[in-house]
Amino acid sequence: MILCLGTTPAVQRSMRFDHLTIDGVNRTADVAQYASGKSINAARVLHTLGQPVCCTGFVGGATGEFLLADLDQAQIAHHFVRVGPATRLCTTLIDRDSHTATELIEESHAVLACAYDQLLTQFGELLPTVAGVLLSGSLPPAAPVDFYARCVAAAVAANKFVIVDAVGEPLTAALKFSPTVIKPNRQELARTVSAPVETDEQIKSAIRALLANGPRWAVVTDGPRDTVASDGNAFWKISTPPVQVISPIGSGDSFAAGLAAGIAQGQSVPQACQLAAACGSANALTDRAGHLEKTDVERLIRSVRITAL
Repeated sequence: MILCLGTTPAVQRSMRFDHLTIDGVNRTADVAQYASGKSINAARVLHTLGQPVCCTGFVGGATGEFLLADLDQAQIAHHFVRVGPATRLCTTLIDRDSHTATELIEESHAVLACAYDQLLTQFGELLPTVAGVLLSGSLPPAAPVDFYARCVAAAVAANKFVIVDAVGEPLTAALKFSPTVIKPNRQELARTVSAPVETDEQIKSAIRALLANGPRWAVVTDGPRDTVASDGNAFWKISTPPVQVISPIGSGDSFAAGLAAGIAQGQSVPQACQLAAACGSANALTDRAGHLEKTDVERLIRSVRITAL
């Protein structure tokens, strides 16, 4: 089983329009509302792939109750810590005419310090039951910046693989505990190492600098362009299957899920990136984050190519 932990889940409302007019009245009856956020999107994809999965984090209020009920309906196991602030509500506006998706994100709210201790305790209790851990998403305001670091340390000590899909201080604090894989995108990598990553040599240098701090692998995504994976010695490019995009929202989370599934199946990181790339593209074919079709993944993975960089 894979444990997906994210402290800022959301209820997502996806609205599709034939044509979206800015500064005008827009009406649609095509609305879907579902449990979401980076860790839940990833958990949903893992479930679709047939990988046993459990998700955890913070939930609160009526939106939190809706989120839990939606996960129950999807038959996705969960163990959340309940907090006072309501789970946030985010909205995606999909324009069929322009093939664009506009994301309206409600920021998460601060939770009590004791909630992090409760979540860490629950995390420790779940660790013996899982093969690996996926930590993803931002932390709430005023969160301890070493929260992910403490999760990584516990998982590594328990001999579990760990993927960290985060940015900023929560990511850098976790590096020294040697997570199995870190998964920044190219812009996040540039910000983390404070250097440009426009050429192949620049991205190699940036990855080496990042891995020198402790992680075993770096997987750097770049939207519809090639992904770069490296252990600091060898570098691989993984192609992204081209698709007619309906909405890219959740494709990065789907990529992380495919990566976790591949590693759980015993694949090398570059091999797992093939499944990950197929999942990312399959997600873009849907209007709801994380709601990809397994048949699309199976079709798209045949066109993913791994080449030496």
